[in-house]
Amino acid sequence: MIRLENVSVQFDQRHALADIDLTLTEKRIGVVGANGSGKSTFVRLLNGLQTASSGRVMVDDLDAAKDGRKLRRHVGFVFQNPDNQIVYPVVEEDLAFGLKSLKLPKEEVTRRIDEILARYDLTDFKAHPSHLLSGGQKQLLAISGVLVMEPRYIIFDEPTTLLDLRNRNRVKRAIDGLDQTVITVTHDLDLIADYDRVLVFENGNVVIDDTPANAVPKYREMMA
Repeated sequence: MIRLENVSVQFDQRHALADIDLTLTEKRIGVVGANGSGKSTFVRLLNGLQTASSGRVMVDDLDAAKDGRKLRRHVGFVFQNPDNQIVYPVVEEDLAFGLKSLKLPKEEVTRRIDEILARYDLTDFKAHPSHLLSGGQKQLLAISGVLVMEPRYIIFDEPTTLLDLRNRNRVKRAIDGLDQTVITVTHDLDLIADYDRVLVFENGNVVIDDTPANAVPKYREMMA
């Protein structure tokens, strides 16, 4: 469960978020809103990439303000541009990088890497240069780099924006197949059509909080 209690975030006298009170228990949560509405600031609070100016963010039993390092082990974050997330020049090395902090036995590291590569049909690319992967493969590698850490929650920040339709659909299938709780920031409204809950942000506030069937049409009206 994720709880935000009277959370505000302020930048240079401007509120990016204002008095957010939410409890999130659903398996699939979509986050939408115009650029600058506060949605990216919101999700960055959930794994400690952003700290609140006031209020409290709790993820299960972890306080985001006090337990940032532990929090990031349990809340994975997949960025919009995978090039900002891929660190090492070879696929296998990139997946192993995040696991170093866990100090796992070598056999466990190998097992996790082999399993995640097989899951996304990337086994043949284990020794492949990361920067030579296609856009869709890079996004899957970025997702894999989060999954090998075995988090409880995964946040996706615009996961399909840079992809063509084929790779967009491939990434959607990957997200749909996850067992973890997923929170997705997106302008791709079809991506979240079957989610459990959608939050619509405007001017740092949640202005709609409903099912996709109700929230998405209302959001389209707002944007019209």
